[in-house]
Amino acid sequence: MRFTKGLAERTVTQAKGLLVLARSRVLMPRRPDRLLGAVRALLKYEYSAAAGYATGAALRPDRPAIIDELGTLTWAEVDDRTTRLAHGLARQGVRAGSSVGVLCRNHRGFVESVVALAKLGAHTVLLNTGASPAQLGAVLREQEVCLVVADTEFRPLLANSPRGVKRVTAWTDGPTRSTTLEQLIASSPALDLPKPPAGRLIVLTSGTTGTPKGARRPHPKGLLGSAASFLSRIPLRAEEPLYIPAPMFHSWGIGALQISLVLGSTVVLRRKFEPETALSTIEKHRCTAMFAVPVMLQRIMELPRSTRASYDTSALRTVACTGSVLPGKLATEFQDAFGPVLYNFYGSTEASWVSVATPEELRIAPGTAGKPPLGTRLAILDEDGRAVPRGEKGRIFVVNDMLFDGYTNGSGKQVRDGMLSTGDVGYLDRHGLLFVAGRDDDMVISGGENLYPREVEDVLAALPDVREVAVVGVPDEEFGQRLAAYVVPVEGVLLDAEELRKHVRATLTRFCVPRDVTFLDALPRNATGKVVKRDLG
Repeated sequence: MRFTKGLAERTVTQAKGLLVLARSRVLMPRRPDRLLGAVRALLKYEYSAAAGYATGAALRPDRPAIIDELGTLTWAEVDDRTTRLAHGLARQGVRAGSSVGVLCRNHRGFVESVVALAKLGAHTVLLNTGASPAQLGAVLREQEVCLVVADTEFRPLLANSPRGVKRVTAWTDGPTRSTTLEQLIASSPALDLPKPPAGRLIVLTSGTTGTPKGARRPHPKGLLGSAASFLSRIPLRAEEPLYIPAPMFHSWGIGALQISLVLGSTVVLRRKFEPETALSTIEKHRCTAMFAVPVMLQRIMELPRSTRASYDTSALRTVACTGSVLPGKLATEFQDAFGPVLYNFYGSTEASWVSVATPEELRIAPGTAGKPPLGTRLAILDEDGRAVPRGEKGRIFVVNDMLFDGYTNGSGKQVRDGMLSTGDVGYLDRHGLLFVAGRDDDMVISGGENLYPREVEDVLAALPDVREVAVVGVPDEEFGQRLAAYVVPVEGVLLDAEELRKHVRATLTRFCVPRDVTFLDALPRNATGKVVKRDLG
């Protein structure tokens, strides 16, 4: 009986997935010869980035695939160039099963490196451009990296590299004596490559609390099924320009690239994020979607209203955002300015996606993380693994087809009944909307009370004169711990610490009132925009 019920549920999910893919125009009529070429590419490269560009070369060879500061590359050009690059990297000693680090900003060199390595069956380690030399050195040793593809500006970060690690330059603004990707491409043949074994894509955790850990991303159990799950809550459309300012070494940025391959979208890239340049890029290329992190949206909203209004962003239908907390005030203000386009994605390197809040849900409840997409199930459990009632806080667990395969150091996340812990605490409201209270290891115990800094941050961030805020727990001789708030005022505004405390006291319990309030010009953030709380104080 349970088997029959499970089969029926899977059948319904698959049927819904096909409808989602049809709505997104992923499933559409194709010329038989081009369709046959795409099938051959999938059989050879399976569900990798190499398959994405090889199938794109078969289906839409002359359409733009990548647009960056250097110009435009078609799908056929990317497929050809990455085959040549794969041969060039092989001459550098890269083989199937080798581990290669990629330390680049968002540009064609990043994408082509990932694709070429997939064509060789090598493991790709995406390196955080905001990491310290010590952190990167530790990662390179742990992952046994043999070669690093890096932009020139990040060479100093490789000072602690293990002996023998080769380097190839991806982007340089001037002459260089180093071997470059372009040299490898220009000097290598476009000879057909053998079918490779499946290489791993390793994404690092943020490292905000120590050395980043490598998380092995799973091989998709079905590319279209995974895409249907994502697209069921974020309704992107195939073959439309997609702008990715979110760092592609992060799970959100690389996820955007992966979904763009399913959609056959033109990917628009810029090496550095500037808020006005972002609006100019959207206007120039008529981008219908943007993948960003919250601090990017905040920087856009800090532009003068007249500046924002001077750019035509009417093509923009979807702004998908994640990577750190999306303040409710920012969600509301952004939609006031750009319309109902904002989707708040809640996920992690380990869990992929957990839930998505649509524009309508963010209007109703600006702080919500939304609901799980198709084929994803979440639960709020207590410490004993029992489901808690609606409205009560508990630990967030999730199951889907894209849970990670564990950390490369052998550790993992807690699993209960096949569901993975996200490491966060939250609750479901009466409508089934998810709200995230904070990290379960961020919980502060003050005088016997369990406090979550995220709740205090949300209350303070809602004030019109607060630009951004972070709250942490600090030692206290009397209560064990107490809350400390670090507040960045809106430019030109003088805030009063006691007035902030009164506001928290009027909204939350007295235990939530931060006794320490420090005013800063900016919060310390890493390259993905996440606040590095260990640097506060």
